Amino acid sequence: MTIVIARLLVLAVATGAGLALGPAVGVPEPSPWLAGAGLLAGILAVILEWRGRQVPVERLFWGATGGVVGVLLGLGLGSAFGAVVPGAAPLGRGLFGLLLGYLGWAVALAKGEELAGVSARLFPKGASQKGACKILDTSVIIDGRVADVCETGFLEGTLVVPQFVLRELQQIADSTDGLKRNRGKRGFDILQRLQRNPKVAVLILDRDFPQAREVDRKLIELARAMDGTVVTNDYNLNKVAELSGVPVLNINELANALKPAVLPGETMHLYVLKEGKEAGQGVAYLDDGTMVVVDHGRKLIGQSVDATVTSVLQTTAGRMIFARPVPTEE
Repeated sequence: MTIVIARLLVLAVATGAGLALGPAVGVPEPSPWLAGAGLLAGILAVILEWRGRQVPVERLFWGATGGVVGVLLGLGLGSAFGAVVPGAAPLGRGLFGLLLGYLGWAVALAKGEELAGVSARLFPKGASQKGACKILDTSVIIDGRVADVCETGFLEGTLVVPQFVLRELQQIADSTDGLKRNRGKRGFDILQRLQRNPKVAVLILDRDFPQAREVDRKLIELARAMDGTVVTNDYNLNKVAELSGVPVLNINELANALKPAVLPGETMHLYVLKEGKEAGQGVAYLDDGTMVVVDHGRKLIGQSVDATVTSVLQTTAGRMIFARPVPTEE
């Protein structure tokens, strides 16, 4: 509320200043045109202030530094030009100051990435917050495991949910397909659960990228703009984000990494649920969903058996374990 009052005061003062300029420019009567010009100047100042709040402090610093250095060089060059052409000294200082000021500002901003090391030393807090925001996609919200991870405290920073993700979630919840409708409703339940979690902050962001039609591309553009990280369990989005140079956290990869290690030679107790693809094989599952292929286990379907691990295969879909039943003593 304070900033709104301050902005209104700036607009009022700028309008009054425009009216007060009348006598100085030869307009004795109050002029609505001068008042309008003052109001426009005030609006411009408010817009620049609002936009400046969204610019990282290091970019403001380097832009201002480059601009000041450019102006100083421009004034010096203009003075030298004025010594050669005395009558053009004021014009030379103004022109060269403007041109070199703009050049210094633009070059400093363009070299921001190369100055990142210096920025990290000058602004350690800002550097530590880069990538702190986690941008959730539709699939990871519906999946729901992100809420469990947040409750453990392993996921830090602000969770960002863009409006275009909410719209996609709403479309799924309004689907005529019962399964999709339930998935959409589950997604909204997960969001409410995240908002109730005191360990994380959830930000609903009303920002769009009209030039990008697909939601995945919008997520990547938003992550770039915010220096954030995309949180997903979508394999295709994961790969596209990596190719685009955007950091990604994949819940499926986290789940696979946290599965208990199983070494060949260990014995485990399994329930053989169904037959496998190859002749004579049976299939069992661990509590975390890991598939165990049991050699010669087809005849043991529906039974609980002890099996010895023979090998472990890591695939992109997860971990697969091969085992052989422990011979029973007769």
